[in-house]
Amino acid sequence: MKKRRKAILALICTAALLAGCSGSGDSGTKAAKDQQKETQSSEKENTDGREEGTKGEGKTEITVGFSNDTDSWDPCSGFGYAGSPLFSTLVKVNGKNQLENDLATEYSMSGDGLTWTFKIRGDVKFTNGEKLDASDVAFTFNTTKDKATYVDLTMLESCRAVDESTVEFKLNKPCVTFIYTVAGAGIVPEDTYSDSFGMEPIGSGPYKLTQWDKGQQFILEANEDYYGEQPKIKKAVFLVQEEDARFVAAQAGEVDLALTSATLAATEIEGMKVVSVESVDNRGITFPMLPEEGKTTEDGYKIGNNVTSDLAIRKAMSYGIDREQIIDEALNGFAEPAYSECDGLPWWNEEDVIETDIDYAVQQLEAAGWKDTDGDGIREKGDLKAEFNLMYFAGDSMRQAVAMSVANQAKEKLGIAIHVEGVSADDTVKRMFSEPMIMGWGSDSPMTSYMLFHSSNAGKTDFYNPEFFTSEVVDGYLDKAMNSKTMEESLEWWKKAQWDGTTGTSMRGEAPWAFYVNMSHLYYVKEGLDIGEQRIHAHGAAWPLIANLAEWEWKE
Repeated sequence: MKKRRKAILALICTAALLAGCSGSGDSGTKAAKDQQKETQSSEKENTDGREEGTKGEGKTEITVGFSNDTDSWDPCSGFGYAGSPLFSTLVKVNGKNQLENDLATEYSMSGDGLTWTFKIRGDVKFTNGEKLDASDVAFTFNTTKDKATYVDLTMLESCRAVDESTVEFKLNKPCVTFIYTVAGAGIVPEDTYSDSFGMEPIGSGPYKLTQWDKGQQFILEANEDYYGEQPKIKKAVFLVQEEDARFVAAQAGEVDLALTSATLAATEIEGMKVVSVESVDNRGITFPMLPEEGKTTEDGYKIGNNVTSDLAIRKAMSYGIDREQIIDEALNGFAEPAYSECDGLPWWNEEDVIETDIDYAVQQLEAAGWKDTDGDGIREKGDLKAEFNLMYFAGDSMRQAVAMSVANQAKEKLGIAIHVEGVSADDTVKRMFSEPMIMGWGSDSPMTSYMLFHSSNAGKTDFYNPEFFTSEVVDGYLDKAMNSKTMEESLEWWKKAQWDGTTGTSMRGEAPWAFYVNMSHLYYVKEGLDIGEQRIHAHGAAWPLIANLAEWEWKE
């Protein structure tokens, strides 16, 4: 399964129990059974007595085996940045990964890039019956900026309602990616917003939250006052379950869709298919770029690694590792090779793609003085062995599997010894400035590229640039991209930051990362359930999936 995994994979299935997997009282399986009974009863009514379960026509409810809920449904605190059916946004990213208007009817940017003006539609109501107008939009963005949580609005100077249908944003510096920030910001009602809003959200999207049992389930129902086309799925029950419980629920026919993983997706389930969605949810290795010189971060964490600071090591780990082998060994074929943080998106430089070339990798090592002079199978350079620790988040089996495949290949093909270690999040923060780690990112905004590689973000504890990668050339390209007047104008500079023919952030250039795989987001889906046109998913398989819930429907 190579490039064909980009298409939807249909695995027509027969039931097969997974040894050792069973539900528990806390897994949500009982809730799934209860809900399935209700759903079946509803299906009988909706299909006018037709044989139950043989056709999708007339069904309007679904039950989903989901991985997590949330601590807060408040967009001002960051909820819904990957898309949410509960909230409207000024613009949104569609299934073709293109921006389109949602609340906005039109928008413009001033010549200096500092003023953005949006006109909004006048037929929108929140689920509490209140009309949505420009003051709600201004309130949302000003509140989000004040909260200073997940959503980056440091570029926003002010936001105000010019009139009932016009909102104006003033930026303190040009920011071409601002439109993607706008696309991720759900609008909340000014008059009823409070500190408890995240517990009882009020939105204007195609769905409303009607029940939430934290850690167990949440239920979304169609918003009858929605200004767009009414969803065909009228009620969606999301059961919060661990991976094995979701799998068992799918086998038992208790859910219509279940999130799954590469370790389980090869198992066939009768009446369900496996749907694979492309992502930029990448996995790769971050390499500390600085040598060890006794320096520490402001928090006292060690900086530098004498092995990975050598470009030859980073090049060898980029060119000398077979990505298809990782995919087959570690991920059951459910992934795509990765070459950057933004493969396939409009700002991706296709020249980032490299072929596995072990001979070239070895040449780089030899030319830099890395040779196995003592015959133990591990190269050395003077007294320094070509070896390093490779961290992954403890408990993440996928990252562990990727790390082990990389480590085995590195030793066998390159003479580089890698010691794989599961590490807690707290310990990772302390060690990531001096030790490589398996990292994952993925975003539908080029702002991620800026955060990963601009020198202003080097060495922070936010996981973006623990390598301490800095480059005046790359900074120049990234600044030009951010200062562009349009996204189209910016594309040249994003691409040059990756590779300009001489240098860049890609593995052809300075290789602060070795990118290996883009994870396939995998779901068991009942036959007859259409989940619409999924855009390329960002990091995380849950919330990006249901961003387009209003497009889902049961078919024959």
